[in-house]
Amino acid sequence: MKRSKKVTELTAFLAVGTLMVLLATFVLTSHATQGHGMAPDGRKPAASQQQPTSVELSPQQLQAIKVAPVGSYLFPLEKEAVGTISFADDLSVQVFPSYQGKITKSLVDVGDEVQKGQPLYTIESPDLIQAESTLIGAAATLDLTNKELARAKELDRTNGVSVRELEQATSDQQTAEGALKAARDAVRVFGKTDSEIDQMIASRKIDPALVVRSPISGQITAFHAPLGLLVQPGNPPAPYTVANVAIKWMLADVVESDIPLFHLGQPLAVKVMAYPDQVFQGSVSKIYASVDPDTHRMTIRSEMHDPRNELRPGMLANFLIRVKKPVESTAIPADGVVREADGTMTAWVTADRHRFVQRVVKTGLRTDGQVQILYGLQPGELAVTQGAVFLSNMLETPPSD
Repeated sequence: MKRSKKVTELTAFLAVGTLMVLLATFVLTSHATQGHGMAPDGRKPAASQQQPTSVELSPQQLQAIKVAPVGSYLFPLEKEAVGTISFADDLSVQVFPSYQGKITKSLVDVGDEVQKGQPLYTIESPDLIQAESTLIGAAATLDLTNKELARAKELDRTNGVSVRELEQATSDQQTAEGALKAARDAVRVFGKTDSEIDQMIASRKIDPALVVRSPISGQITAFHAPLGLLVQPGNPPAPYTVANVAIKWMLADVVESDIPLFHLGQPLAVKVMAYPDQVFQGSVSKIYASVDPDTHRMTIRSEMHDPRNELRPGMLANFLIRVKKPVESTAIPADGVVREADGTMTAWVTADRHRFVQRVVKTGLRTDGQVQILYGLQPGELAVTQGAVFLSNMLETPPSD
């Protein structure tokens, strides 16, 4: 009995000892885990349970930053694209002659300003020569029939001519008069004026030079009219091209996903490298119907005002277009936002202008040095608006001994 009692006491002692060892091990493990920022179950503590990062600045350090209440800003909703400048095709005319002929004189050169109706070049046209020959012949025939009719009327007073002969003379004169009118109209189609036609009839000499005039006012933008060149209506290249250079086009390709944002008449602003400080105003004038299957982009055309003719076809241009109404949102200056090493965006807030707390924010639009804050800051909070990088750098700098 004594031996059994000793065994029982020994067993109880060992059980208590084992329990004490397990308890000590658990306590040590728990402390070690918590010391490394881990919860007892091995997971990291939630971000809301972590202490926010903060720094305190001395009066001298405060001079390196600026603090202001968080405000709001009106952010325009805009899209950008790259395009090229060109002449406005609907305001550019290729000036062909109305009839075939050989160029005999070029009257203007590339870059010259011309007015509507101003002569550009002349050609020697066989059709014009034929029409003018017919005109001179019709004029001569009318003179002859006028004389015959006058003679017949004079003889009719003395019964020296029959009624039939008088009627025939009258008919011949009227026919010749109609033929001359038709001949004048035919020559007038070639651009000859009534005074020029009268001069040809009076001198009985043809004028083989067919003058081709500008159909619009503008600038000569292309020239292919060497002397002696045989030109035909509609056979390219045109001898001259005249364009209204006060209006230009810009053709730009926009990504497929942005297509629903563009509409006819939307105002836009255009910049080119030649004039970096100048903005050209325009509007969307055409949205093309198809999307390029290789690039998945669509072409839109804008019409721009260029009264001083500063834009040149082929120039590379950037355009900015407002696709929706501006949105007012919480915002702080760009110098108050810092991109950290892990890619997060942060800002610094304070309640007493002495102790500053770092806060993660989500940014959106950027315009005129202002950054849209989608969340992380509230209007009216005091935040660092200049020198936020200085505070972030203080976290990376170890304190001096």
